[in-house]
Amino acid sequence: MTAGRLLPWTGEGGRPCYLLGDGSGRVSRLADDIEGIQLGMAGGLLGHAAELLADRRVTESELHYLASRLSESLRDVKRVADSRGARLEQRES
Repeated sequence: MTAGRLLPWTGEGGRPCYLLGDGSGRVSRLADDIEGIQLGMAGGLLGHAAELLADRRVTESELHYLASRLSESLRDVKRVADSRGARLEQRES
């Protein structure tokens, strides 16, 4: 039995969503696209964080906002990594 693919979005109450299939369908392609967007946004956010942290005049509320966005981004990137890692393990077994 093949395990489901962890999708890059959550369901009701933040519960994980999984997709069963061979990875060639429309939802799989949509998930691939969203993962790419999430990874690209994480890269952009890291660049913004470096600029903001280099500015000694940054305010506490700006830092709080940055930390919140970084936390969200890290959660998304971890979900992508978990999903891709699980699919690699399935191929190797």
